[in-house]
Order: sequence, then C-alpha cells, then structure tokens
Amino acid sequence: MDATVLEDLFDRWERVWHEGAFDLVESCVAPYYVRHDEMGDRTVAREDYAAELSRLRQARPDLRIIVYDHNFHGDRAWFRFTMRWTDLESRELRTRAGLQSYRTEAGRLAETWVVLQPVGSAWDDTEAQASWTGRAPGR
Repeated sequence: MDATVLEDLFDRWERVWHEGAFDLVESCVAPYYVRHDEMGDRTVAREDYAAELSRLRQARPDLRIIVYDHNFHGDRAWFRFTMRWTDLESRELRTRAGLQSYRTEAGRLAETWVVLQPVGSAWDDTEAQASWTGRAPGR
C-alpha cells in the first residue's frame, strides 16, 4: 500500500479524535474493527466504536493525542504517543503514554493493538510532531 493512503487515513483519523469529526468514521474504520486493548480482545462494529469515541470525547472534551514518532509500512502503522486531558471533576491535567499498532484493509482501520502506561505517565520527549503524520522533530 502506498504510504500516502495511510497518511490520508491518519490525517482523517486525527480529525475524528481531535475535532469530533464523526462523519469521517466511515471512511476511516472497516465495518468491523478488531481491538486488542485493556478491555481485552474484541470486535467492534464501526457504529459502536464511533459511539464509544463520542462518549470518550464527552468525558474528556480537551483530549489530545500527542504523537512523537510513527511509521507506515505496507498496510501497517504504529505510533508512540501521550494522551493528555483535563479531569472534569478535579480539573487536574492527566496524561498517559502509549504505543499503538494498526493493520489496515482497503485504506481503513481493521485491527489495532494498544499498550498504555499508567495514568500520569508521559514520554520525556521535549517536542512532538505537529500532526500525527508529520515529521518527527529532528528528522
């Protein structure tokens, strides 16, 4: 797969996460999305996953996924990131470092593996990429 296809996909996916552009979910996610994460291994219908993301954005309206490093190869992508949000009850800033790998089919997200560090963790990078598909600083 051409890297520009993955770049376009993750540019749209970033808009879903950061802007709540849920009208883009259909162009980003396969009809069924296999997730391997803290909730276990599960297959989620695209519409159900969009609803999960909507609920997450309601609970964490200022959520940002800060990407420090990524790579695309064939139908695969991976990202090293820190999630950052404000806890609505305490008003305290929260962070969580993670790694995520994706498998795509026909230019859509088909499967993902997510590994997250505890709340309060963050990568010690001093500079992040300007966007999820941007160049890593210093490269």
